[in-house]
Amino acid sequence: MKVGLVSPYDLGRPGGVQDQVIRLAGWLGEAGHEAVIVGPGTDGPEGAVLLGATTLVPANRANTPVLLNPRIGKRLTDVLGDVDVIHVHEPLMPAVSPAALRVEGPAIVATFHADPPSWVRRIYRHGRSGVRYAIRRAGVVTAVSPIAGSSIEGLVDYRIIPNGIDVGAYRRSPKIPGRVAFLGRDEERKGLPVLLAAWPAVTEAVPDASLHVLGADRDEHSPGVTYFGWVGDETKQAELAGATVFCAPNLGGESFGIIVAEAMASACSVIASSIPAFEHVAGPTARFVPPGDVEALAAAIIEVLTQPAEAAAMADAAAQRVERFDGRAVAAEYVAAYTDAIAVR
Repeated sequence: MKVGLVSPYDLGRPGGVQDQVIRLAGWLGEAGHEAVIVGPGTDGPEGAVLLGATTLVPANRANTPVLLNPRIGKRLTDVLGDVDVIHVHEPLMPAVSPAALRVEGPAIVATFHADPPSWVRRIYRHGRSGVRYAIRRAGVVTAVSPIAGSSIEGLVDYRIIPNGIDVGAYRRSPKIPGRVAFLGRDEERKGLPVLLAAWPAVTEAVPDASLHVLGADRDEHSPGVTYFGWVGDETKQAELAGATVFCAPNLGGESFGIIVAEAMASACSVIASSIPAFEHVAGPTARFVPPGDVEALAAAIIEVLTQPAEAAAMADAAAQRVERFDGRAVAAEYVAAYTDAIAVR
């Protein structure tokens, strides 16, 4: 079948939704389907239909790059009119996704990704008739996790289809003793300041500990801390392969936790904030600490680094659990959703 994958976010900027759209296109192609990626931006993956420059809008404690063109509907109709299914990601995020929902002809699947802030949840709750009307043409609605689905609970029936990763692309190499990895943008909700505040206590207890910060860059210099800035897949996979511990100190606003899944696939021992999205992905294989608790985070890192047998057991359990998030399995679930949407069109 031919599928139009619609992202509301700039395809030329890094982001969880964009990453999943691009990867899903590849997995669908491997399964023999044709996927067309459509989204805003002036740069993006090869073959994508780019809809133009975006504006940064504050949302969910991050700056979100979206297209604010209310007349984008005609362009989407031209691009998506001949597909079998339009798969709209974040269907209520302006302006591309709501416009894609209004394209007539193809079946529609809508996927909710975010753990929206409380004020958005209140809008959904008090404006439930408007939400139902907006997504009325979606034959199947999905959410990437229970936390993402909770925002539309009682508004519409939905099924859980998780985000995916290429599990086989992550290496399970011998670990570097004392190596801790962080992966994420330097935004407050990603929790890097919490980890950096905990780090002196870690190095005091484990003098040879080293922290590799992937995705962020700072001018400051702290003992044992190396900043890599933005990294591509090859560097990311190599760094995760060598890390004994992966730390995800995020403060909230996460709906899935793809970084946790990537660390699990790399057989890292995961220490993460006890937020629902991370607990859903890692389950009992990770060590969880209260979000923002510097002392608890330091204690957990020290304990895992100084107990190799426990670290190895955590890593083995994580590597087994992550198989459920392999991209080919995720794509197969979406193909089933597309088939169901076509049947009820």
